[in-house]
Amino acid sequence: MDTSWIEDGPADGPLMIFLHGWPERGFMWRAQLSHFAARGWRCVAPDMRGYGSSVVPADTSAYAQREIVADMVALHDALGGPPAVWVGHDWGSPVVFSLAAHHAARCRAVVSLCVPYLPQGFALANLVPLVDRDLYPEARFPDGQWGYYRWYTADFDRAVSDFEASVPNLVKLMFRPGHPGTVGRPSRSADVVPNDGWFGPARQALDLGDDQLLLSPEEFTATVAGLTRAGFRGPCAWYVNDEANMAYASSAPRGGHLAMPVLFIHATYDAVCDTVHSALADPMRAACTSLTEDTINAGHMVMLEKPDEVNHAIATWLRAAAL
Repeated sequence: MDTSWIEDGPADGPLMIFLHGWPERGFMWRAQLSHFAARGWRCVAPDMRGYGSSVVPADTSAYAQREIVADMVALHDALGGPPAVWVGHDWGSPVVFSLAAHHAARCRAVVSLCVPYLPQGFALANLVPLVDRDLYPEARFPDGQWGYYRWYTADFDRAVSDFEASVPNLVKLMFRPGHPGTVGRPSRSADVVPNDGWFGPARQALDLGDDQLLLSPEEFTATVAGLTRAGFRGPCAWYVNDEANMAYASSAPRGGHLAMPVLFIHATYDAVCDTVHSALADPMRAACTSLTEDTINAGHMVMLEKPDEVNHAIATWLRAAAL
């Protein structure tokens, strides 16, 4: 297997698989694994392609959704292949939705945190039309809050090198709680292209300290070590396969419509994936037969910031759906 994973819970329990996003690791689902394992679930959290101890291909095309879904199919087979509840966050969410669209028999149900389902493919061309143009006037913000996404295609090597310049500082920047003051204000992500990168002339993340860090010291060390070992070329390559990802989405049966139960968890203070105050979640609502929505007052790293609330939302939905 090219995919490494951690697991908790009884080997004969119903299967729940947690997929992380950028720039995370499988162990960041620790609170969810512990909670549901104690309730009889077999909980598995892989390091996704490009991360940790999993495969890190050099070719950027190897990070297209078709390839990543194939990793998860192989993992699912290695776990015995019973239909699973798939849980995703950030880039893990497009993967669980792609699995549900292309391999419905492998999915009892789907949970997504922050990133909604776009049946035509999670790609810039499908995100920009959903931008709130009152908050992001097109003349000033052509890509809205997704300006940072454009940066990967504008200068991929620069994006990678800027992240790699100070991995500890980047981790301190990324894994912080949300703030209600971000609501109704343009996200910093919108100006990445005109600012010549996330960090401008500094070309690396500043040290914001660890007083609000959502990781334990051990997790911080492991996250920095994993990102330093694997580098950022693989994680950033997830952003540069839009054409392939849209083509893959277009080949899904039933036009990508999902019939299984789906839970979507909104994060109120997520400035980029703003599903509370914009139309970003509307395509998902049209594409899911059985959709439940819940909202948690937190930032993008909601499973780390509000683990008890995330666990409660998922557990309540599981009971209601008789899963």
